Amino acid sequence: MSEKIINLESVHPLDIFGAGDQNMDVIRNSFPKLKIVSRDNFVKAYGDEADLLDFEEKFTALVRYFEKFGRLTKSDIPMILDTGSNGAAMMPEGNADVLVHGKNGMLIRARTANQRKLVESCMKNDLVFAIGPAGTGKTYTAVALAVRALKNKEIQRIILTRPAVEAGENLGFLPGDLKEKLDPYMQPLYDALGDMLPTQKLLQYIDERIIEIAPLAFMRGRTLNNAFAILDEAQNTTPSQLKMFLTRMGASSKFIVTGDITQIDLPKNQVSGLLHSQTILKNINGIEYVYLDKSDIIRHKLVGRIIEAYSKE
Repeated sequence: MSEKIINLESVHPLDIFGAGDQNMDVIRNSFPKLKIVSRDNFVKAYGDEADLLDFEEKFTALVRYFEKFGRLTKSDIPMILDTGSNGAAMMPEGNADVLVHGKNGMLIRARTANQRKLVESCMKNDLVFAIGPAGTGKTYTAVALAVRALKNKEIQRIILTRPAVEAGENLGFLPGDLKEKLDPYMQPLYDALGDMLPTQKLLQYIDERIIEIAPLAFMRGRTLNNAFAILDEAQNTTPSQLKMFLTRMGASSKFIVTGDITQIDLPKNQVSGLLHSQTILKNINGIEYVYLDKSDIIRHKLVGRIIEAYSKE
């Protein structure tokens, strides 16, 4: 009798085993010739070599399916085991427009015409500007595109950045160390990622710097190769800061710049880099501007009315 050990390094065991080992019960019933033991972060199987090789291939397909779609239910398992290594490539029927399968089976997709335009623009261009008011999903869609590219192995890392000082606040007067000072500014990016990746996986990616969330000043002097980089809140950059970010673009990289030109928090005598860019970059081949408006707002219905009231003033 031979033995096969599979370590679960990239996912949390509970996501694969299921609550109360319910997923493992389905898996064990599918391999009656094997003795299968699940413990901690590994699975051990005993049996003939040919059966063990079949089990390893199909169990690996289960893990890949979870990594891609963010879920693994008892009803998913028979389909994946039947299709073997092709199971992880199968998209649930009717979900062709889904950008990312998030946590707990959440389907994350472009939900409005301009969000879909942003997705299409990103497929055709390496640098895209997404401009629109709060709540239009510009940052959320951009992060979903980045996570999709990472899952599909189109890029090797994600860089998320935004100006660290806004609305007249000064980091030096905030309590805590540097990370504690910066995290509140980066929280919207953490929130978006938290919807799209299992917590354990997200922490692993951050720890290994596959996903990096950093203030804009930390980008200076770097070259971002094989990366998907997003600059959020770009309306609060100066022209020189935005130029610095854009010139970080390296080989096989995609950049998305998002911002709301109605909420510029720079001093009144300072020009917004996002506004300035529209006059000098708009007609360059390979760069596209996508504009979102109140029709794209997907927050509470009052948000649209609030934005309309302020724009009238």
